[in-house]
Amino acid sequence: MKLIIAIIRDIDAGHMIDQLVTHDHQVTRVASTGGFLRRGNVTLLIGVDEQHVQPVIDILRDTCSPPEPGQYRATIFVVDAPHFEQV
Repeated sequence: MKLIIAIIRDIDAGHMIDQLVTHDHQVTRVASTGGFLRRGNVTLLIGVDEQHVQPVIDILRDTCSPPEPGQYRATIFVVDAPHFEQV
């Protein structure tokens, strides 16, 4: 199991979450701020099996709007999640 942590601009969050859910991925949205001028960001937590990591990254890449000069579409971390449980 992998945990994808994606930090995106808040303007992209709604459409991106819709696309992830449409492709049967569960996602948790966490409001966050940071970066230059403390602009609004959203952190998405997405738990997936290893074979779904690249398709999720492709959705993130394709769904983000073009960045402003000197900015990025998203910052993505992929970490091992050795234990996952829903209660």
